[in-house]
Amino acid sequence: MTALGLTWDHPRGVDALAEAARRANRGRATPLIEWVAQPLEGFESAPIADLAARHDLLVIDHPHVGEAAAEACLIPIDALYPAAQIAEWARRSVGPSLASYRWQGNLWALPLDVAAQVTARRSEALSAPAASWDEVEEIAARRPVALSLAGPHALLTLFSLCGSAGHVPGGDALLDDVATVAALERMARLHAAQSAAARPMNPIALLQAMAAGELDLVPLVFGYVPYARPGPGRIAFSDPPGSACPDASGGVLGGTGIAFSRRSTPSPDVLAHVASLMTEQAQRRLLPAFSGQPSARAAWTDPSVNLRAGEFYASTLASTEKALLRPRFDGYVAFQTAASHRVRAALAAREDPVVTLSALRTLWRDARARARGALDERRTEAPDLTARKIS
Repeated sequence: MTALGLTWDHPRGVDALAEAARRANRGRATPLIEWVAQPLEGFESAPIADLAARHDLLVIDHPHVGEAAAEACLIPIDALYPAAQIAEWARRSVGPSLASYRWQGNLWALPLDVAAQVTARRSEALSAPAASWDEVEEIAARRPVALSLAGPHALLTLFSLCGSAGHVPGGDALLDDVATVAALERMARLHAAQSAAARPMNPIALLQAMAAGELDLVPLVFGYVPYARPGPGRIAFSDPPGSACPDASGGVLGGTGIAFSRRSTPSPDVLAHVASLMTEQAQRRLLPAFSGQPSARAAWTDPSVNLRAGEFYASTLASTEKALLRPRFDGYVAFQTAASHRVRAALAAREDPVVTLSALRTLWRDARARARGALDERRTEAPDLTARKIS
């Protein structure tokens, strides 16, 4: 029986999985695996239980694991692979990427892809990255600069700004008062300087606009390696402003992992196929060759991988190693959506940041009160959703 997997509709989410499936299916009377893709917005917000009921494998991001555990819709990775193998994958993975899928004593996905909020600039316009947030504002006074605010990214930009000051989200208060007010004030100034056309753009649209010469700097945006490759429209990526400070986190962690749904009974061949995607050979060769963004540190530090990727990995490794993990409790994803909407509304209305923070705390406390299971205070370790067939 063919295993059906769901990923997200972008070359970074599609191409390497489709190529690996093509190789695995070669010579088989019945394909081992097929992948379908859904739009990015569905990937970020669709109920995971609904997706798991219709697919055997899911590409997910780490904030969904609390919801997945509450819905009991995924098979723990610990039940499928030996502990020694999992420990080896953890040792090889960049930053907290594997740990981000651990929740309530189980591992729920394997980190296939790693990204974090980093700085993107048009190197033809800016020869060096901004060293500080004050410098970002100076650049915004004379060149087109944009914040990433669409979808969940308004809240994630706030989180990353607070993280650069040494404060990460959690606890009953959500965020530190002083750091959050300062971050919202800075976001308001940058928002006022930003063109109206750029405000609704998601990260991919922002990077496409930059590649077209319409933007010079996005100080916090999830990195996408295809845009860093040498050639016309190349974008230079770097660690975010202030991330080198000792108490600062890197930008918010993104990326994706592969999970097994409860509806599936994975065969030894399917388990071996998924495990093969985690090998250093696949991470250093297959994924980079087919638009992927690997999770293995060996790929991030490989000179040949970096050469083909315009030094994307080497230029963002330091902050990605200490990337900021989002909360993962059941209900967090809905909070993230509502809170991002609230941040955008506050920026548009030029609202007092103290009022905005109070509103965010109300949303946060309401979400925590409704959560099923733990609240994830230790984190160290409706668009078109029609899927299209890709393999």
